[in-house]
Amino acid sequence: MALKAIVLAAGRGKRMRPLSDACPKPLLEVRGKRLIEWHLEALARAGVRDVVVNTDWLEQQIVDTLGDGARWGVAIRYSREGRDHGGALETAGGVATALPFLGDAFWIVSADVWAPDFAFAAESAERFLASGRLAHLWLVPNPPFHPRGDFGLDAAGLAVDGSGPDGRRWTYANLALARAAMFAGIAPGTHAALAPLLFAGARQGRIGAELYRGRWENVGTPEQLATINR
Repeated sequence: MALKAIVLAAGRGKRMRPLSDACPKPLLEVRGKRLIEWHLEALARAGVRDVVVNTDWLEQQIVDTLGDGARWGVAIRYSREGRDHGGALETAGGVATALPFLGDAFWIVSADVWAPDFAFAAESAERFLASGRLAHLWLVPNPPFHPRGDFGLDAAGLAVDGSGPDGRRWTYANLALARAAMFAGIAPGTHAALAPLLFAGARQGRIGAELYRGRWENVGTPEQLATINR
């Protein structure tokens, strides 16, 4: 049985202004498709049918545009943080609030990353479930805006809080598998960041990771969007 997924779409996208002043960042187009559509199509190809989309900034546009998700072969439920909680709850707070719709383990992807080669593979989900770990992250080479990276990677496939044995650190690609247990200490409707949970889990040896070598962009500015579209 395929896991469910949450697509994180609540962010304001301040660096993308003025484009994001009138259009939520996940609905901006990259190569003929809205950013979030790339993920919905990839999830459907992998057999993921149940998808939660969390929203805040201009959230009605997202709801009106995506509807029930049927045109992409998924069923979308919305966690409307703006309407129900007065604003975006950050990544961990958003996931914790959506847990009733997600089950014990699920995919996490940020709507504003472009990763057209990524596969939400059932085999990856099965390995994760068998591992007993709290999360499994995909890491990418450090982009110019984040040169220090986030995690090292050891020979056992564990994320390291710091440099790995090879002296390198990599950037979290905003693509992950996670267990609900990692968010158990966060009350629904509260603000909480994801990074502290991931670094704490890494120090405990409970966060798996692997490198993703496909195309990947954290689409952050109008200039970057234009460059990709060229």
